[in-house]
Amino acid sequence: MLKISCLMRFAYLFLIIPILACLPQNQESFNKETTTIDWGENPWPEIRKERIKQLLPAAMETTGLDAWLVICRENDNDPMADHIGGENAGGTAVFLFYLASEDFHSIVFSPVGEATALDELDIHERVIPVDRGASAIEDAAKFIGNLSLSRIAINTSSQNKLADGLSHSQYQALTTALDPESRAALVSSEDLIYEWLSIKLPQEIEIMRKAAELTAAWQLEAYATIVPGETTDAEVAAFLDAKMEAYGVGEAWSPSQNPNVNSGPDRGHSHATDKVIMPGDVIQTDFGIKLYDRWVSDIQRFAYVLGQDQNQAPDHIQRYWESARDGGFAAFQAMRPGVRGEDVDAAQRALMKQNESEYVMWSTGHPVGYVAHDAGPNLGGSHIPGQRPAAQLRLKAGMVFAFDGFHAWTLEQGGTKTISVEEMAVITQNGAEYLIPPQQELILIGR
Repeated sequence: MLKISCLMRFAYLFLIIPILACLPQNQESFNKETTTIDWGENPWPEIRKERIKQLLPAAMETTGLDAWLVICRENDNDPMADHIGGENAGGTAVFLFYLASEDFHSIVFSPVGEATALDELDIHERVIPVDRGASAIEDAAKFIGNLSLSRIAINTSSQNKLADGLSHSQYQALTTALDPESRAALVSSEDLIYEWLSIKLPQEIEIMRKAAELTAAWQLEAYATIVPGETTDAEVAAFLDAKMEAYGVGEAWSPSQNPNVNSGPDRGHSHATDKVIMPGDVIQTDFGIKLYDRWVSDIQRFAYVLGQDQNQAPDHIQRYWESARDGGFAAFQAMRPGVRGEDVDAAQRALMKQNESEYVMWSTGHPVGYVAHDAGPNLGGSHIPGQRPAAQLRLKAGMVFAFDGFHAWTLEQGGTKTISVEEMAVITQNGAEYLIPPQQELILIGR
């Protein structure tokens, strides 16, 4: 095992990688006394262009679509508006993406007042102004009628809220304006949006790698502040909150549950309490940050609080830790293109059974990207009777996951404790790659 001081010196030195020039290169470059960090220009506008150009046509081909139509409007926008450049609609605007003669096209029918500004962003092939008093939906419907499209995706879905942004009145206006052949071609966009959002560009992965680096490093710093018998879970969480504020980064999920610091029995996804951290406690920290108000991390780190006469964790705690860590390694080794999410879950649960872990209801992992639980296959389902649709989906290169190795046991004072070592990895053509070095040793506190 590594002591906390040693671990902080060596375990999480930042990787030497070509991160976007606008990203700070290492933690030491920051002035810790400064409360404002200059993260440089937001890379999202350029990344968005590349996502539309590189990934959207492939997603449309994979899902067998000829076109995708998104209707945006002022103050009541579609969930996908920001991904296609329609976040600033001042009135009804129609975004049309279609494949014709093996070419990809993106056309926008925009209110005349916003058309010039949207065209200047150079996101789309063509922006067609719609005169005041005219209907963007009707203009788009006429355009579509000349294309002979057989499958047109629209944002209506009972399964995916990101694909359910089309209002009832918009749907009525669209179906009224379309000719019968085009109207019969309408299908849900849920498969397309899943396919498109689940894959991340290399530039996005490097930003998430930086987020993971900061997340793990700050967790180690937070553990180094603990004084057994004095420090509370809430104070450790407050340290991490202060880090986020000082570095100008956002919350990866609800601040009521992030950071989740828990030195007592399992409490699930919850807030940190005023429980005092005591010798013999196993501490869980589940924490994530958001960079550029877009890309998130999700990392868990675990520590043991030494007693007065201890210089290492008791044998049973060490065994539980190794079981959880090795379960995470088993999941990692199972992650490769073509496998189902359920298969990854099964790989680590086989080790849980072998090591006599108690039941854990949580999935082994989940996609992570624009939110902590992003679009993509769920790494779960093998412990649940019946089919879980998201767990049947197959992993692809470019997907990013947060995943756990589990070991749970019953505490003498009642309740259970689960070690859930959570790491992040990207799927490559050859398997999986950790975004940062995984936690390999239990952190020891109190010496």
